[in-house]
Amino acid sequence: MDDIPVLIDSRSKRFIPRLRLFIRKKGLAYSTEKTYVYWITYYIRFNKMKHPGEMGASEVDAFLTFLAVERHVSTATQRTALNALIFLYKQFLNMDLGELQFSYAKRSIRIPVVLSHDEAVRIIDNMTGTYQLMAKIMYGCGLRLMECCRLRILDVDFSMNQIIVREGKGNKQRTTVLPESLIKPLRDQIRKTGITHEYDLARGYGKVFLPYALARKYKNAAFDLKWQYLFPASNVSRDPRDGIIKRHHIDKRWVQKNV
Repeated sequence: MDDIPVLIDSRSKRFIPRLRLFIRKKGLAYSTEKTYVYWITYYIRFNKMKHPGEMGASEVDAFLTFLAVERHVSTATQRTALNALIFLYKQFLNMDLGELQFSYAKRSIRIPVVLSHDEAVRIIDNMTGTYQLMAKIMYGCGLRLMECCRLRILDVDFSMNQIIVREGKGNKQRTTVLPESLIKPLRDQIRKTGITHEYDLARGYGKVFLPYALARKYKNAAFDLKWQYLFPASNVSRDPRDGIIKRHHIDKRWVQKNV
């Protein structure tokens, strides 16, 4: 459940929890929060645990130069660290860093590798079961990896032949066409998920993670089959927010490994 926001005490006076709360108030994705916290924590440790408010442009320059010269990170990685520190100073601490003078990471120019249609089909044909179905959905419906992992049963609309992506990039919703060839495999997947859900209910579990607003609005929705993840994890796990045992969606790393 590493994509569920950790619970934070709103009364905390500690720096990182306050930073996390500020990021959430800005409405940024949890993946962005984790990335920013990682680089800001790295920056603080690099400067021997000195408070960021007591530092400025010179320390930022030194850190970014260290990443490029000694760690040999890519341009994209250095840019991500820079974005995190700009957010820290400009938005969270309301401090102006002025013009930075760090050494940029060397940019390598590479020709992108793009699979042809035949190559993509050959890869999918060599997969089986749930992972093959997920690959077909991602390729045929244009879903990102985590969008596919987070699909819930109610997101598959057979009446309109479409899939609804509710947790897309930037927290935006969209619809995409559901190919006819995927209708039967998806119905079979829903049936299998229903059997797993009945098993969980019989053991006293059966609850699924819901975003805060939905959990408050629909008190019993977390036990409803339609809100269950279409591709559930093989094991139940403990929700880091409330400690309740739930069945989360399949881990993206397993999908990547199978591809």
